[in-house]
Amino acid sequence: MSGRIAVIPARGGSKRIPGKNIIEFCGKPLIAYSLEAARDSDLFDEIHVSTDSDEIAEVAVKLGFPVAFMRLRELADDQTPLVPVLRWVLQEYGRQGKSFNSLCNLMPCAPLIKTEDLTNGYDVFDAGGGDMPVIAVARYPAPIEWAFNMDEDNILAERQPGMFAVRSQDIQPSYFDSGTFVVFPSAKLLDEGYQGGGAMKGFVLPPERAVDIDEPEDLITAETIFWGSQA
Repeated sequence: MSGRIAVIPARGGSKRIPGKNIIEFCGKPLIAYSLEAARDSDLFDEIHVSTDSDEIAEVAVKLGFPVAFMRLRELADDQTPLVPVLRWVLQEYGRQGKSFNSLCNLMPCAPLIKTEDLTNGYDVFDAGGGDMPVIAVARYPAPIEWAFNMDEDNILAERQPGMFAVRSQDIQPSYFDSGTFVVFPSAKLLDEGYQGGGAMKGFVLPPERAVDIDEPEDLITAETIFWGSQA
């Protein structure tokens, strides 16, 4: 296998934000930002929009990214994990005589990602020999050891009793999945026993670019950051 592929998984039928993947965001369809970042990075031999939606496919074509093949309907419901989708994409390209040694799963709702994030993430991947997935993460803004649970009466309870008294500088930082991109070795994805997770390396994103758009409020946050960065 040789080469790299970026896969932007963009199924139709988003419920929390209808039409989320192609909703207008700061003058462009939301998916345009991920596609342009992938193209401008010059990292990829193939950029594939994985969708079951004719509408999304048409938008991708208008943006200059023809869809090589549509996603199977059985891989496009709310319950389907991403790994089987990515595996099927690699297998489908394989049936066309194309193979890739790595796959970047780049989310369509990550409009704040920059080309240098992708290239720097790939630097981490390549430095490790290309054998371990690299996930873009961001640092929690406060120690997770300070977290509370809240009941229906707004009464707080420490999730880790006693940790609230520990100074932040004495607590190891924790990180969360930014929901933007993961670089996989293709061999791992093609292993039918692999379901995701396991040992991974982290590439740390700046907090202002680690915005995963799932709820309407996330759109407002992302738009505020986007326009602020243009000032």
